[in-house]
Amino acid sequence: MLDEFKAFIAKGNVMDMAVGIIIGAAFTAIVKSMVDDLINPIIGLFTGGVDFTNNFVVLGGDGASYGSLEAAREAGASVFAYGSFLMAVINFLIIAWVVFLLVKSVNRARDAMERQEDTPAEEAPAGPTELDVLLEIRDSLKK
Repeated sequence: MLDEFKAFIAKGNVMDMAVGIIIGAAFTAIVKSMVDDLINPIIGLFTGGVDFTNNFVVLGGDGASYGSLEAAREAGASVFAYGSFLMAVINFLIIAWVVFLLVKSVNRARDAMERQEDTPAEEAPAGPTELDVLLEIRDSLKK
């Protein structure tokens, strides 16, 4: 069983998947920072300074008001955090767009390489064949 596990781990596609997961985690951190630090302020500028992450509705009728989503959660209130959901959707759309652009550029590069491989190389001009040389020698000797 241990040998089978070693063979499974040693396969190239398992290692590729592991590298993809690690890079994906790092990429997610970059996109989260981009959304939190760059895009949210721009959206807030157009919406009059509204920060979506703190948009929530307290479910239940205790009548208490909370200053932030974190304060409501710490108090144990049941909250409908639609702002966090909206930011998750924005994060997803940004990640999907960047992955689309990445795949598109990789496909374009692959197509260019395939076209380059499919294009026949220019053949060097062929020299005279052995028969042509022999015929030329024969003709020279006749003169």
